[in-house]
Amino acid sequence: MDKQYDTLRQLSGMYGLQTAYRETGGQLRLVPEQTLLAALQTLGAPLVGLADAPDALRQSRLEQWQRCSEPVVVARKDRPAHIELRLPVCLSESRAYCRLELENGEIQEWTFDLALLSPVKEATVESVNYQVKQLSLPGNLPTGYHQCSITMPGLTCQVMLIVAPQQAYLPPGEAKKRKWGIFIPLYALRSGHSWAAGDIADLEQLLHWTWNLGGSTVGTLPLLAAFLDEPFSPSPYSPASRLFWNEFYLDICAAPELKLCTAAQDLLNSAAFQKDLAILRQAPLVDYHQGMAVKRRILELLAQYCTRVPARDAELRSWASAYPAVQDYARFRATMEKQHTVWPHWPNQMRNGALQPGDYEPSKEHYHLYVQWLAHNQLHALAGQARQRGAGLYLDLPLGVHQAGYDVWREQQAFARGVDCGAPPDQLNTSGQNWEFPPLHPEGIRQQGYRYYIATLRHHMQHAGILRMDHIMGLHRLFWIPKGLTARDGVYVKYRAEEFYAILALESHRHRTLLVGEDLGTVPPAVRTSMDKHKIYRMHIMPFETDRIPRRGPHRPPARSLAALNTHDMPPFAAYWQQEDRRSRLGLSHFLFRQGWLPAPTCHPRHILNGCLKHLAASRARVMLVNLEDLWLETAPQNIPGTTHEYPNWRRKAGRDIEEFTRIPGVLKTLRKINLLRKQKMVTGITQVIPE
Repeated sequence: MDKQYDTLRQLSGMYGLQTAYRETGGQLRLVPEQTLLAALQTLGAPLVGLADAPDALRQSRLEQWQRCSEPVVVARKDRPAHIELRLPVCLSESRAYCRLELENGEIQEWTFDLALLSPVKEATVESVNYQVKQLSLPGNLPTGYHQCSITMPGLTCQVMLIVAPQQAYLPPGEAKKRKWGIFIPLYALRSGHSWAAGDIADLEQLLHWTWNLGGSTVGTLPLLAAFLDEPFSPSPYSPASRLFWNEFYLDICAAPELKLCTAAQDLLNSAAFQKDLAILRQAPLVDYHQGMAVKRRILELLAQYCTRVPARDAELRSWASAYPAVQDYARFRATMEKQHTVWPHWPNQMRNGALQPGDYEPSKEHYHLYVQWLAHNQLHALAGQARQRGAGLYLDLPLGVHQAGYDVWREQQAFARGVDCGAPPDQLNTSGQNWEFPPLHPEGIRQQGYRYYIATLRHHMQHAGILRMDHIMGLHRLFWIPKGLTARDGVYVKYRAEEFYAILALESHRHRTLLVGEDLGTVPPAVRTSMDKHKIYRMHIMPFETDRIPRRGPHRPPARSLAALNTHDMPPFAAYWQQEDRRSRLGLSHFLFRQGWLPAPTCHPRHILNGCLKHLAASRARVMLVNLEDLWLETAPQNIPGTTHEYPNWRRKAGRDIEEFTRIPGVLKTLRKINLLRKQKMVTGITQVIPE
């Protein structure tokens, strides 16, 4: 049995499974046998039980060597590029033909002698001798996604070649500029204009207010499509798709059809409708279900009216033709509404991605097409303003997508079904976490040339000047939890990090988007080393950086980092301060006093808040984000990880509306002080203290 388990461990290593990992306390935890078996089956290993491990190991090793090349190869701009070929020795004297099709359509072709390629590795597998040989490619290849085909006697290799910059995009003059901005979830942003929650018009108003105070960006949680009816899943981190927007945030009043559609105007102005709006607007929590139902009543009338205006209808059709995926998405959502169930319960043909006109109502398809068009146009216009005046919008790309969502249905090869993503037990979550969405399949995404992943980046980067990458450790490894098991029995699965980084670098340069990686919590050192290497900004969240208080104060933010006092998964600053023990409070208070950010040591939350914000504003961190709710000492969190029904996550509206907080003297004074500190020149990495 021990020998079989040892073989299982070898097989697991071949498939990228970590058979053991360090827990938070440093103890080594061995992954259970049943977890390894379940994960290996999900990855496609040919085994059912432990007894199959020896044969599965032999077969998997043979298949690896019979695959003449990796499906994806990374090359860096202005550096030599090559492809490693795994070849039976019997082919070593043959001639081969290479066809390289560049992304721009240019084709390069040549033949070469395999005998002239020096072997870099040799192996004998199932009595067949193999060699690894290195094929050099033409120099000065342009950046992009290129397709390479190599043909030999009885053998053909297909390779996607990614030629990318070494580093992600950094704005011109980035080293000399220290930006700041405001953060708040859009659903929490309230105004006299908004309905059930904040919308794109409110986000625009916040952006203009921030500009007027000297800031350059506003940030919010993911704005992606969601299930707000059946099923109901409002979490921004479990979207219905990472490729489309959430019509819940549309500014209805900005829809061109509203000015002409009398039916929509009559409904909007009716006493009953206005009463519904008043109830939604005054509620302290967002009612997504009712709010979306009310908004949809107007949007459906506008969508119908659009078909009767030839110019607008032609514009919509032209846009949809340019984005075929949006038509597919609209049909998917319309089919869900007709079937009244999620896609895993659909008939087999529909479940496998084939929809026919009778599977959905054309009016529902048109509705979803129309609202995506409006969302694209409204966000595009806002993003254009943001880039012209500052750093652009700060958007958030979540790690996963709802298991019943469009993406998993359409891109089934890209996902590992049968397992969930999560996190192992730690001090805060002793049972671990199960996030209940499927991870990307490490080899499935490579076989499809990372098509889905690239599409998610482009969807966000076309609108984002700064993009936060949720759980960036997921580029290196993810914690898988097989269905039926608990998070205590999960396993880390490795990914091809360099391929992800190459795609990120290439897309960020094409869209001029600065990248921020969420690297909080227990993160292996190699992750941050890779982030630094590829110029992806880290997150510096001050409460996580105070382990040196009271001796030397908190750690200083790195220059290439986003600095803030908290995240959406943490208590607001005032609540954090209430929870801190006396020793930590005094330590931070004296540190801020010594630095000149407090006139005298104090533990008053308002003074400590302002001192901490000044500390971050004066730091070398090139981006600083201010949680808007901290400015009036909010204590209720937006989200408590690990809770579902116990707390109204993703629903709490801000305690102040736009009309109010934009006039609060203390809020204005704090942000003006931050702006002054951000604009000051730094001396030896520290901004000089500006007197009050």
